[in-house]
Amino acid sequence: MKQDSDLRNNLKSIRTRLGMSQQDLANIANVTRQTISGVESGLYAPSVAITLRLAKALGCQVEDLFWLERDLPEIEAVLAKPVPNGQQLRVSMARVGGQWIAYPLIGKDAFRQDMIPADGESTSLTGTNKVRVRLLDDNLDTLHNTVVIAGCAPVISLWARATERWHPQLRVQYNFANSMAALHSLCRGEAHIAGMHLYDPETGEYNTPFVRDVLAGREAVLITLGVWEEGLLFKSGNPMGIRTVSDLVAGGATIVNREIGSGSRMLLEQTLQKEQIPFDAVQGFDNILKSHQDVAQAVVGGIADAGMSTASVATAFGLGFIPLHQSRYDLVILKEYLEVAPVQQLLSTLGHRMVHSQFEILGGYDISKIGEIVATV
Repeated sequence: MKQDSDLRNNLKSIRTRLGMSQQDLANIANVTRQTISGVESGLYAPSVAITLRLAKALGCQVEDLFWLERDLPEIEAVLAKPVPNGQQLRVSMARVGGQWIAYPLIGKDAFRQDMIPADGESTSLTGTNKVRVRLLDDNLDTLHNTVVIAGCAPVISLWARATERWHPQLRVQYNFANSMAALHSLCRGEAHIAGMHLYDPETGEYNTPFVRDVLAGREAVLITLGVWEEGLLFKSGNPMGIRTVSDLVAGGATIVNREIGSGSRMLLEQTLQKEQIPFDAVQGFDNILKSHQDVAQAVVGGIADAGMSTASVATAFGLGFIPLHQSRYDLVILKEYLEVAPVQQLLSTLGHRMVHSQFEILGGYDISKIGEIVATV
């Protein structure tokens, strides 16, 4: 029988992975070698009986061997960030505020520790910031059940994975962004939740003044994720005797800094100003890295003597740590998203012991107020 143009098969790759020749498989399945060759080349569609014999011979399911190539849906989405013109993209997808958002999987955004699977690929640009996306499968339920968080706290990924275990139908998309970038992402409609840890010395408030300024009248709530210790991390044993930011200058230490808009950079600048130390007096002040993990790795690798991060990150990398400030990490959520089912499911786990235990074992976090609404704007 001539092969159906929509029928695809994985016969050759499974056969070769098992170290079998076409003749070996033909002998076991009681068919001719020409049959195996015809199926693999797409020239022959096997009968039900032959299909079952092939699956049995290879020790797999029929669905592992054969499938129908479906016309997968295409949808229009808003790009979450600019991309080079004409570049074909791998993207993650989510539904935010009534529109589809496509998150390009480029560079570091394509990885956590391993490469992130894509939901689709772009087929064409339809405007300055819009793109046609061909989905890689037709499971739209997964995309509809995706909640998007932008933030920089490493514990967000712990919270996300614990939540997905509790709610198997829920998917949490964690987009790394510093505090101000996360807030602007929320404002642009690219995320349901923004995580931030910014302190305003003029008002003595955490986060709320910045939210009021950026959201400009839009209604939102701030829910506490926890209070973490921020400060200087350095090599184990503290070989340079660092105790304060003044010691960075006195000892000629080289640091790595964070980008503008990050809470860690803001804390460093505020501490230097309080100590009346010019920014350019600190070696490496303009050496910019984009995450807490990158800062820690730079110190571990000897690229820098010190950097600003959190106690939990220092512990994870086996580094020394001097606390300078306790920062409240809040989740900012537009009120219009509070009734969205995936958001409700995610927030419901803030009181769950499984989430608390993940935070507590890290150290450096006070979660006594986790889940509390601390402000509305």
